[in-house]
Amino acid sequence: MSQSSYLTIGDYGETEIIIQKSRFICRAKHVKSEEEATHFVGEIAKKHWDATHNCYAYMITDTKQKSSDDGEPAGTAGRPILEVIHAKDLLYTAIVVTRYFGGIKLGAGGLVRAYSQGASAAISAAGMVKRLLHQAVTLSFDYHFMGKMEYELRQTGYMLDTPQFTDHICWTVWVPAGEENKLTEQVTNWTNGQARIKYEATEYRDVPIIAP
Repeated sequence: MSQSSYLTIGDYGETEIIIQKSRFICRAKHVKSEEEATHFVGEIAKKHWDATHNCYAYMITDTKQKSSDDGEPAGTAGRPILEVIHAKDLLYTAIVVTRYFGGIKLGAGGLVRAYSQGASAAISAAGMVKRLLHQAVTLSFDYHFMGKMEYELRQTGYMLDTPQFTDHICWTVWVPAGEENKLTEQVTNWTNGQARIKYEATEYRDVPIIAP
């Protein structure tokens, strides 16, 4: 993936709502691929083989998405779930809403509202996160800089690994991609140019956000 950030959900969320005596079990899962999304849907369908419907939608990227009404009237279940995912700008997200019919028909409009509500509830249960591409920057410096470095690094708000203590201190800092030069300049100033700075791997790190 080339983008530096995107919105998605936490690993997994599950909740249940009752609408007009129908039971809706709402599940959302962060998935890494279309295959993983399909597997997740299949697991839920197998677990709830006796359910009236197992409706779902998933959004991997802008070009990889799918939805299913699983027997509900066309456009009243899978599409509303997918539209909720779209509305929240989520990627790598799969949602399954399982329905056990309670005897009261909801009508087309009622079904759309119910499955939209179920999708939103599943997302809330999982929690939304911003996944940011981070660069690992390993800083090596002498012990007499530790007090200054610890104070300054904690002011940055960057994610910090546990420092390693040997004949000197090695401390890995996870910096949002594009801010490496800024940190390098700061560390150089804090240590009078005596710190050794090495760029390591890049990976996506999650930053929790409050769902709108």
